[in-house]
Amino acid sequence: MNIPESEVSSAPPGQREDARPKLEQLRLSGRLPSPKGVALAIMEACRNEDTSLEDIARIVRTDPALAGRLLRLANSAAAGGLRPVAAIPDAVKRLGLGAVRQVAMGFSLVDQYHEGPCAGFDYTRFWSHSLLMGVAMQSLGALVRVASPDELFACGLLARIGCLALATIHPVEYAELLEGCADDTELAARERERLQADHNEVTVSILDDCGIPRSLAEPIFFHEAPENSRFTEGSRPYQLAHLFYHAKRVADMGLAPEATRGGIISELMLLGGKLGLDASEQGSLVDRIIAEWQEWAQILKVPAHALPPFAAMASAPAPRTDDHQPDLPALRVLLAGSGASARNGLQAMLADLPRCTVHAAGNGREALALALEVMPQIVVCERRMPDVDGIGFCQALRATDWGQSMYVIMLTDADEEEELVQAFEAGVDDYIARPVNGRALRARLRAALHYVRLLEAWERDRAQLKQFAAELAISNRKLEHYALTDLLTGLPNRRAGMEVLGQSWAASHRSGQGLSVMMLDIDHFKSVNDTHGHAVGDKVLIEVSRLIRDSLRKGDHVCRMGGEEFLVINQGGDLEATLQFAERLRQKIRSARIRIGDAELGTSVSIGVACREPGMADADGLIVAADRALYAAKRGGRDRSCCHAGGRLLCR
Repeated sequence: MNIPESEVSSAPPGQREDARPKLEQLRLSGRLPSPKGVALAIMEACRNEDTSLEDIARIVRTDPALAGRLLRLANSAAAGGLRPVAAIPDAVKRLGLGAVRQVAMGFSLVDQYHEGPCAGFDYTRFWSHSLLMGVAMQSLGALVRVASPDELFACGLLARIGCLALATIHPVEYAELLEGCADDTELAARERERLQADHNEVTVSILDDCGIPRSLAEPIFFHEAPENSRFTEGSRPYQLAHLFYHAKRVADMGLAPEATRGGIISELMLLGGKLGLDASEQGSLVDRIIAEWQEWAQILKVPAHALPPFAAMASAPAPRTDDHQPDLPALRVLLAGSGASARNGLQAMLADLPRCTVHAAGNGREALALALEVMPQIVVCERRMPDVDGIGFCQALRATDWGQSMYVIMLTDADEEEELVQAFEAGVDDYIARPVNGRALRARLRAALHYVRLLEAWERDRAQLKQFAAELAISNRKLEHYALTDLLTGLPNRRAGMEVLGQSWAASHRSGQGLSVMMLDIDHFKSVNDTHGHAVGDKVLIEVSRLIRDSLRKGDHVCRMGGEEFLVINQGGDLEATLQFAERLRQKIRSARIRIGDAELGTSVSIGVACREPGMADADGLIVAADRALYAAKRGGRDRSCCHAGGRLLCR
């Protein structure tokens, strides 16, 4: 696929220099996952230009399972309310050859790879995620309409097929690199380091071999991080890459444990907002996707567990975290002010807590410096320390921006009410009386951990909301710009011009200063379009717009009124000065040459000029007068300037 250089941030997928030899080696080895049986026959038939829909339908009939799946797909919700089909030829006709080929290939791979040799790769979970992503792409594609929803179903199903391929071809190595892998970015980096090709590159190679067009494969390559592509905003590949990412996040949510689901749900709300969906519409969409996923899972014998309605998941309180979850980051705890023996005892008690990193300081000043360095989520401090007591330490901590959110537990020798009141007023969150009981300390830390996880979730949501608000503000500014701008020439449009004229009229009325306008019309513009085509006509419009804009004087404003007509507004301009400017501009445009390929094209304009006069009731009267002058210039032979003054017309 030929993609403009400005739209791509790296080499086309599958073409990274150091990856090419490895990908070619995999292709030639025949070890990449590939369709078999009827699916392979369909792919071979589709390569023949003479193959008809009836030919494909006859091949499909030989595989009852595939026939049933294609009928199911043709009659799915994404079919747009069309009448149900019961015959294979009708299903093939509705889906189209491209979708039938791609879907057959996907189903063939699902059937072949329910299990495999890589012990660290969960094959059934992979297909469950892929199936949900396919169903999500089908529904999102029906909503946005950037490609056939049924083709998008197959592309979503196969968007991560490179992971399965690498796990199957390199089972031992892949199991090792999966251990402790945090996310897709780290996985791709490990794959490139160990296997000389990452799963996105392998995915595109497989899609290429199976005939899926690069116009769909390219966005798939970037779908894990669409912001890393340089697709032109709003273009089809840009929309597809972001749509694939949206579908992936739906699939991530569907298989995520309840404890980590909340952050994904928040992101899905934001992604839905970018598509113009409110919370209710987003919830309905996700619920339909999940229902479709579960039905397809039964057909393809892929696991798909039940989920609560999206609205219930979105409004559910944050679940209490499980300290033993392997994907949670380590908890940072600061021990402040304890003596060496006491500190060792506390560290021994904390050693039983999983994923807990303990930092210790012998006094208050050292603890403040260490807190700034390691940014602990939880602080355990002594009430009495050598230099700064626990109350002063906590007050100093809370006086900083970075210490506001730390959870502070104070160790106190006395369980006296006044001392505890002072501690809580200083910002302490909890306390433990000495002698410290190990069970009590761990219970307090579990409560603190729940607070920390809730705070982290809130911070993530707030960051996403800020990002969405910023993107929304940018979108609103762009919409406002587009609403007032002519997209072809870049000039203000008629609406913007009329706003400026209204403001100029009001200012002229208040100050008594003059106000003049010029109406310009490109001569014989229709014949340019008829003779040379609309592309050449657009170039003429763009060049004339540039000449006008470059010629404007101080206080002038220009807009494109529509078609080949332009309006120039000059605050404070008198009739004679405006007529002289009109003549200079007319001659400048007449002498200009517009290059069209190897040829040059000349053009001219007719100009009508009018000034605000006492008898004019409003700005519309000024436009009418300039229009009359323009009509007189055109009637007088074009390529001339005329003015309307005192009810009379004068041409030069």
